[in-house]
Amino acid sequence: MNERHLDSAISNHFNHYKQALILLGARQVGKTTILQKIFPKSEYLSVDTESIRQTLNKFDPTIYRQIINSSSLYVIIDEAHLLSDPGRTVKIIYDQLPQHKLIVTGSSAFYIKNKTSESMAGRKIEYHLYPLTLSEYLVQMGVEEHLSYSIFEKIVSGRLKGPIIRPYDARAILDNLLIFGSYPELLSVQRDTKYLTNLVDSVVFKDLSELSLLENKKAAISLLRLLAHQIGSQVNYAELASNLEISAITVKRYIELFEQSFIIFTLLPYSTSQRDEIGKAPKVYFYDLGLRNALIGNFSTLQNRNDKGALFENFVITELSKYNAYGDFGYHFNYWRTTAGSEVDLVLSRPGELLAIEIKSTSRRVNRSFLTRYPGSKLSVITRDNYWV
Repeated sequence: MNERHLDSAISNHFNHYKQALILLGARQVGKTTILQKIFPKSEYLSVDTESIRQTLNKFDPTIYRQIINSSSLYVIIDEAHLLSDPGRTVKIIYDQLPQHKLIVTGSSAFYIKNKTSESMAGRKIEYHLYPLTLSEYLVQMGVEEHLSYSIFEKIVSGRLKGPIIRPYDARAILDNLLIFGSYPELLSVQRDTKYLTNLVDSVVFKDLSELSLLENKKAAISLLRLLAHQIGSQVNYAELASNLEISAITVKRYIELFEQSFIIFTLLPYSTSQRDEIGKAPKVYFYDLGLRNALIGNFSTLQNRNDKGALFENFVITELSKYNAYGDFGYHFNYWRTTAGSEVDLVLSRPGELLAIEIKSTSRRVNRSFLTRYPGSKLSVITRDNYWV
């Protein structure tokens, strides 16, 4: 079964809220699949269909009533980012066709294309869908029975132990995810490098190119590849700009667009303004490692790679960020570094809690300087042996 962590929240949305349900995420992460599974009898309008797009772009409630069955309780507008002003469509249906429960999917362009930020104010509740978590992957592969947040809960509670024994080849599964990622399609076409290579164009640049947001597409592709080569490293805007012969302002804007497109995310440093703490430069990670490896054209096995430590670090941080979002745990994500070189890969914080996380693909000495600097904080060490659901 294609179970997802968001199933329950989406299924119960209209039991708790009257606002429209907005489901955002990159292309191919399963937005349409999850909604058609949960709302099988809904009125389904795909904006990818030219006639539907033209009709919805008229922004006329009278015309909307003609294409939406009056007896339909749920109305799904799929790929709403293809509309010229998605927020306006949501506002009209929500305000003037209140008998319908509105459900909308979109990619990054959904908000980029909204003409006014206030058009949906008070009218929507957002959910974000990402490539599969490890737990979702295992359940959909049929090797685990139930979805779980147990790894996240064990990490934040300090109950990690290892190694964990499973009745299947856990290491082979992890190795596969580090190379090919966790887009749902890969469950049926495993190790399909052609799919991932094609995904780069369809996921990465389709929306941004259609919106004419990339003045220099060649430089944008080169920038994303440079970021792919340095996952987990601090971003130096000036250095990237010099390498690409574009301005640092353009580099920063393109990185922000990549974030809005659900391709990458950044971690800012954790700092309490102490003099020796680095407090500005972000680190970049990719939401999916298969997409990242496609960008650099490297699907080699882990044994033949010099970036396996960076891959594992990216995998763990991305996994924890998904669980944090889906479980609504409310932790802030940062990294920590001092000018003297002391560093923690990941810092999770929320009121009254501070957790340092060291991510080790191989056994190395653990740096305890964060615990000395912040008495009362906790430390967890994640390895390839103890990271599992």
